[in-house]
This record gives sequence, C-alpha cells and structure tokens, in this order.
Amino acid sequence: MNRRTFLKQGTALSGGLVLSGCLGRLGFETQSAWRDPPLVEDRPDAVYYPAIIEGMGMYGTTTAGSLGFALMHSFPHRFWTLTGSRKTKVVVQSDDSVHLMASVWDTETETILPIDVSVEISNSDGRVSSTNLWPMISPNMGFHYGDNIALPGEGQYDVTLQVGPLQTARTSPFDGRFTEGQSATMQFTFDTDETYNLEIRRLGEKAGTRGTVDLMDMEMIPEPVVPTKSELPGRLLHEGQSGDATILVALVDGDHRFSDSDGPFLIVSPRTPYNRVMLPRMALSATLNRGGDAIAQGTLQASLDPDLGSFYGMGLDELETGDAVRLTVETPPQLARHDGYETAFLDMDPIEFTVE
Repeated sequence: MNRRTFLKQGTALSGGLVLSGCLGRLGFETQSAWRDPPLVEDRPDAVYYPAIIEGMGMYGTTTAGSLGFALMHSFPHRFWTLTGSRKTKVVVQSDDSVHLMASVWDTETETILPIDVSVEISNSDGRVSSTNLWPMISPNMGFHYGDNIALPGEGQYDVTLQVGPLQTARTSPFDGRFTEGQSATMQFTFDTDETYNLEIRRLGEKAGTRGTVDLMDMEMIPEPVVPTKSELPGRLLHEGQSGDATILVALVDGDHRFSDSDGPFLIVSPRTPYNRVMLPRMALSATLNRGGDAIAQGTLQASLDPDLGSFYGMGLDELETGDAVRLTVETPPQLARHDGYETAFLDMDPIEFTVE
C-alpha cells in the first residue's frame, strides 16, 4: 500500500485520526513512500548543485500586527541540523506526511526576521501536532523555517504560527519593535494529490559541482537576501570567504544609526555565495592590531536593520590605514540545511586583512 492510499483509507477508517495500533490490528502498517533521494557522492565542502530540487507549494499568507506570515508545503524530505559544529542528518520517518515551511517578515520594511517560529496544528478532533520549526536554508528557498510533520490524514487543518521576541539587537529604525510575541492563525487543506505531485527537478550532470540554482520567485514573500556590495553603507574594507560563505566588511564613520556612541562602526555582512542569502545565528569576534599590539577586541553583535537585514557589528574608537583586522567565526550559522548546503559554512577559517 502506498502512502497516499494509506492516508486516505486511514482517514475513512478512523474518522480522521489514524492510530497505528488500531491499523496494525487491521493488518495495515504505517510505511513511508519517501525514501532518501539520490545524494551526490564526493560532495565539496562548499555550496553545490544537489541531485534534485524539491518543489514547493503555497498554502497562503496572513498578517498579525506588523508581521507577515507565509505557510508553504512540500513532500517530506531529509535535511541536516547543526548544533555547535555537530551536524545531524534528519531522515524521513514512516509517519511524516508533509514538509511544512514558514517565513516571517516586517510588513512595513519587508525585512525577513530571524526569529523563533513554532506551529500548533489542529483539526476537528483537536490538536494533532505542536513543534518548533527549524531555521534552515535550501537552494531554491534560501532562509526559512521548516520541519517534517506527521498528520493523521487528508483534510482541513487550523495552524497557529507563534513567534517570540526578536533576540538580536536592532538599529534605530527598529527601536522598540519586535519586543513581544505574536501569533497568526491560518487554515490549510492537506491534499496528497497536491503535495505529492509537486515538481522534482533533476539536475543531471550539474549535480555535485559548485554552484546553486536561482531562488524561487515568490511574489507574496520578501526575498531572504542581504544587500549587494555596492549597497552597503560606508566604505568597503574587505571581501573574503570562509567556509564558502562570502563575508563583506564595511566601515561607517560620522553620524550613523548603528550605534549610540561616537566613533566608527564595523559592519560584517555574511551571505551565501551566488544568491546573497542571509546567514543569521552566527557568533563572530574581531581583533584589531596596530604595530603588533592589540588595540581593540570583542564580540560582534548580531543585529537587524531594514536596509542591511541580518548583520553583525562592533563600535570602534578608531581605525587607521595599516591596522590589521582578524575576524573569527566562533560558531558557524546554526541553521538546518537542505541538500546543497549541508557541507558548507561549517569549518570557517578566520578572515584577516589590512586596512588600506
């Protein structure tokens, strides 16, 4: 029996709630129609073209206060989580029904928010699932939240998306905002004919080579990207790579919105190569040397700005030509990764340069 037949018959047998024990006594076994798809061998320690790209469907969007919420779906698939530097493969379980995804943004500035997202799903029989979604990145969607979810069968569901207060610093345009939790409720219909027939793109000879596909064009959702090099404020000091992430470093002098104190401000803007996807949830530090002596060192503060998106910054007393700067990635991006990103942004070497 395939998964689609199982879900439909399970709904009919139990009035919408499938109980594995009852089905076992009836001679059925829960089994997954989703096995691990092809995984490229000898993958580079970098962003690469995966063997396949999974399609995505839109359940809908809504707003709550000044926040926008989007709910999307795909068939269940594997991904990797990251705790510190330890990577764990999450395989599809036999009772997984759908890969549920969400995005959250500020509707006033269309800034994607790196904020914790949880979901509670219920149907006419009551609550069926409650979980925290993983912050994650994928080749065609970039930064979003998602997880494989088990549902008792096809039909209509209510879902409440809950976010907590933003845990990062924010620049003056965002003063006093995102300090409280917010929730939004939507409805969706789980239909296996819709979800399990989403497109699967096979990348053929490209699979395993360095590069990635373009981000999907999702008109209702802001792109999860950071500014181009020319759009950064101030003076560009350096463009480097670490763990295949592109790291741009800029310096802002004079009056600016990035710090309450006087003096220059160091901006560090990490992003994925190729598509400029934001890389939040990192920990970075900086050391400045002049003539062999350390003149400043400290932790860069994770921050959010309507023009820069997610970035890291540090106020300085001064910075002169000839000063040596060393940026250290203390913790790589704590993001789950789909195929194509799971080997990148892990072993991230320090970035060193001299101010010109």
